[in-house]
This record gives sequence, C-alpha cells and structure tokens, in this order.
Amino acid sequence: MKMTDASPLDRKTWMAMLAKAPAVRLAALLPDLPPHSVLRQPEIGAVMVRGRVGATGAAFNLGEMTVTRASVRLASGEAGHAWVQGRDKGHALRAAAIDALMQTDAANDLTSRVLKPLEAEAQAARASRADKAAGTKVDFFTLVRGEDK
Repeated sequence: MKMTDASPLDRKTWMAMLAKAPAVRLAALLPDLPPHSVLRQPEIGAVMVRGRVGATGAAFNLGEMTVTRASVRLASGEAGHAWVQGRDKGHALRAAAIDALMQTDAANDLTSRVLKPLEAEAQAARASRADKAAGTKVDFFTLVRGEDK
C-alpha cells in the first residue's frame, strides 16, 4: 500500500489508510469537517477476521473484531463511507468525510496534507517493528562433521 508521487491513489488505498490511522492523528491533520449530512449514523458492530497459516494455507476464522461504520454526503453530493477498527464514532465520521472529499477537486490537497503524512508515519512504525523483530532473530547453523564430506 505504498504511495508514490507518480501514481494516483485508488479508493481502496486511501480507505485502508484512513481506517488504520490513529483517530487522534487524523483529527489533528483534518480538524474541521466539511459541511455534510449523515447518511448512516456511526454504528458499532463486529466482523469476523480470517487468517491463513503461513499466509498460504487454508483460511480459518481467527476471531471477531469490533468496527464502527458511517456514511456521509457532502453538500456537493459526493458520498463517503468508512469502516474503522474500534468504537470511535468520530473517527468513522471523519474517515467517511475524507473519503467523500477524495472524490472531489480537493483530493490533491488532501493527499499532501493528510494521506502522505499518515503513510510516512505508518512506514516509520512498520520499520520500527521490523527493527525490533530483527533484534530477536536467531541464526541456526550446523557444523560440518568429517564424515559428512
């Protein structure tokens, strides 16, 4: 889900970024919501999370996760939708408003002001987790015995 200047964002990419973004950080990057009407009030529910052993095995039900969903319509007519992890109704409304705004002429401005900083922070967090995990790596080796030649 890496963003580059050469390629425009697709909706799947920006919606994933908004859903994974910390609610407080998203509110700091876009403090004021545009004029909008709420199509679907934020609702809290649960979804089943599926996994695969080794990322290639048969899918299995890992467990349930709490999500909040919301839908809004801008005064200009664009509709935005969001599903975010957790119970933060404000996060779901803000993400839905940004989804709607990304379908307007404000998309380039939002990409540079909101989405690129979120992506940079997410990449830094991934790198930090990878460095922490690399510190626990154990290299196993086998000595060659004389009769194994």
